[in-house]
Amino acid sequence: MIRLPAIHRKALRDLWHMRWQAIAIALVIASGIAMLVMSRATLDSLQDTRTRLYQDYRFSDVWAQVRRAPESVAARVAELPGVNEVETRVIAGGKLALPGFDKPIEALLLSLPDQGEPQQNRLYLRAGRMLAPFAQGEVLVSDAFAEAHRLKPGDTLRATVYGRSQQFTVVGIAVSPEYLYQIKPGALFPDYERYAILWTHRRALGAAMNMEGAFNQITVKLAPGTSEAETLSAMDRILARYGSRGAIGRMDQLSYRYLHEEFRGLATMAWMFPLIFLGVAAFLLNVVFKRLIGTQRDQVAILKAFGYSTLDVALHYGLIVTLIGVLGSVLGVALGVWLGSALAGLYQLNFRFPFLDFTLSPQVALAGAGVSLLAALSGTGWAVFAAAREPVAQAMRPPSPERFRRTLVERLGLTRWLSQPTRMILRQLERRPLKALMSIVGLALAGAIVMMARFQTGSIDYMVDIQYRLSQQHDISTSFIEMAPRKALDELRALPGVRQVDGVRNVAVRLRNENRMVLTSIQGLPAAGTLSRPVDTRLRRIELPPDGLVLNDYVARKLGVQPGDYLQVEAMEGRQTQLRLPVVRLVQEYVGTMAYMDLDALNRAMRDGDVVSGALLTVDDDAEDAVFRELDRRPGVVGAESRLAAIRALYRTIEETSGLFTWVAVLMGLVINFGVVYNSARIALAERGRELASLRVLGFTQGEVSYILLGELALLVLLSIPLSYVAGYGLIQFMVQGMASDLYRVPVRLEPASYAFVALVTVASAIASALAVYWRIRKLDLIGVLKTRE
Repeated sequence: MIRLPAIHRKALRDLWHMRWQAIAIALVIASGIAMLVMSRATLDSLQDTRTRLYQDYRFSDVWAQVRRAPESVAARVAELPGVNEVETRVIAGGKLALPGFDKPIEALLLSLPDQGEPQQNRLYLRAGRMLAPFAQGEVLVSDAFAEAHRLKPGDTLRATVYGRSQQFTVVGIAVSPEYLYQIKPGALFPDYERYAILWTHRRALGAAMNMEGAFNQITVKLAPGTSEAETLSAMDRILARYGSRGAIGRMDQLSYRYLHEEFRGLATMAWMFPLIFLGVAAFLLNVVFKRLIGTQRDQVAILKAFGYSTLDVALHYGLIVTLIGVLGSVLGVALGVWLGSALAGLYQLNFRFPFLDFTLSPQVALAGAGVSLLAALSGTGWAVFAAAREPVAQAMRPPSPERFRRTLVERLGLTRWLSQPTRMILRQLERRPLKALMSIVGLALAGAIVMMARFQTGSIDYMVDIQYRLSQQHDISTSFIEMAPRKALDELRALPGVRQVDGVRNVAVRLRNENRMVLTSIQGLPAAGTLSRPVDTRLRRIELPPDGLVLNDYVARKLGVQPGDYLQVEAMEGRQTQLRLPVVRLVQEYVGTMAYMDLDALNRAMRDGDVVSGALLTVDDDAEDAVFRELDRRPGVVGAESRLAAIRALYRTIEETSGLFTWVAVLMGLVINFGVVYNSARIALAERGRELASLRVLGFTQGEVSYILLGELALLVLLSIPLSYVAGYGLIQFMVQGMASDLYRVPVRLEPASYAFVALVTVASAIASALAVYWRIRKLDLIGVLKTRE
């Protein structure tokens, strides 16, 4: 049997004696490490999975879409320097009809080789089989759409492409690396019920599109080290005569860009949240252990009197701290792995990854444990060496009483309204202002974490109100297959239940300012229209100027422009007109990266006549479904979308991607908050046990003694709450700036309920801690406390 040295046995006894404090401290450590492990494991797993998927299923490097080009053009592209592989195909927008689903469904149809697999963007088959060679009427369906409608191999659907309708049989459910994020162009969030990706044979789709011997999209794989920019420019020169919309690289490919922005936001949270959690935990551990060891200065002296060196004593307390740190680290890593796997699984479903390679870097867990342990050990070492510097005989005595002096309250003559215990509380705080300040800061930081973790609800509601209720006031938005003259809107106005129609035009463009570039769209809005109007920074709907651009404020910052500056505008459709337009004013938007122009001015600039590419409609409350059915019957309308459905998609996406993360952060913030309050109360009792016992002997009641200790804690808690609001707001601002992306920017809007929640959590933690301490005060051994502890 191994017999531990006496000083180690003492460490274990001391640890058992302070077990509840140790558990509270370990939970603080575990919260910080769990947040770090969860965040990093989730991000690393998703990035590794995406990399493997792109590599194994041969994700393209470059795409170019044209109106119609002969197959011989592909050979010219293949001859460009650095081009390893070229593949052509036919793509088309269409509408679907499913039995039992009466709402319109938009679809993107892509061709597959009539036999064999494609060279690039190969499909991962989730269910069923691939298309049979040269088979007619077979189709593969994207997994998200199939899941939303419970489709399975053998089911049928009807697709309409350019007015031609055909019945298809679903033979397989598939995932493509091109469409991991299955979102339709122009939308901000996916709607799996109303948007589908379909794959069918080249011959069938080519016949429907009149593309025999031709293609309208080309994809390219580049050799390592090839300049993407030079390849894009060369391809644009070759394809310009065929109505090219401009070659794009991966960063401008819709699914890749959305994943990139989502991962960038997740990466911000993956280092920001853990950094804040670990930073707060480290600060609190340092303060807690300084005060904790400070209450045991007499034991430090006794150990030195028995011949132990200062280093031996430091190692003794270091062992206690290390055991607590190890317990917290083990709990944190285990909890982080469990939460990380759950969170990564949610992201896997949202991003439609067919598989997930879950990974955990040991360095991440060791780094979190090291930071926490180092903070605790530094606080311990400082307190131990400070106690060890005193002469042994002096350290074994009780601390000398504080020199009495009148407090500020007494000098102001306010004591007549204060009881004796209240005056004692105020004296204690004024005599030790640094200790009181550190306690207030620690409590405020714990409250700030709770506030930071919970701010999202009010901000998202505000963002939706601005974007989808104040700026946009239509019920349905439609897009046309081809540009249509504005008079075509009269047909939509005549539909039963339609109250108002505004024509719009969207033009895909590149906006350039010197070496800065943004790929976006210009939306042309009618001067007399009211259904969509951008909003300025004062939340007022604006009238569009007769000429020039109105820019989203986020886009303006990316391009580095202000009102009065000029931008180079490269249209990516039609004649590919290049323009130089002034920025007239900026508008505040939290979703997307849009630019706006007066519709007439946009048409003049594009030289296409008085045309529109879509329309915005308001309809009677009970007529929306009927209007959708009427729009679905019109071959010129390629798609229609409900504004309310877009709002629901936004909430669903944010909930799926950040809901679990937010609630985990709230829970861990609660744990840290309680751990801080509880340890503050317990340490205060340990520091003032002799004083409180003396007061009991002198005749103070148990209630008065409890009031002295707990009243001080209550005052510190109340003072910390306003400071927690300030600290929380600063942390939120810091986090929001790091998370801003092309998808959305979360505004900092804190509802009164958020402030109330922080106060409620802090007060509840204080009450729970006060009850635990009060129970100990009731059991205070007056004689034992007045003796020096052996």
